[in-house]
Amino acid sequence: MNIGVWQIVIIAIVIVLLFGRGKISDLMGDVAKGITSFKKGLNEKDDDGDTIEAKASEVANKVKDETKAS
Repeated sequence: MNIGVWQIVIIAIVIVLLFGRGKISDLMGDVAKGITSFKKGLNEKDDDGDTIEAKASEVANKVKDETKAS
């Protein structure tokens, strides 16, 4: 059973009718703020001055080295 383009269009129309354009745009704005906040959190520096992404990479490399040694 494949979902066609017309079925997706009908579902989208029903969603817009149920929730209204205003609530959907508010929801998408909130999603965008959440994504922005998440990206900002990844780039923030902690107390040591390292980014969280750099620390995660460091830990991954450490685990990789330990598994090779075993």
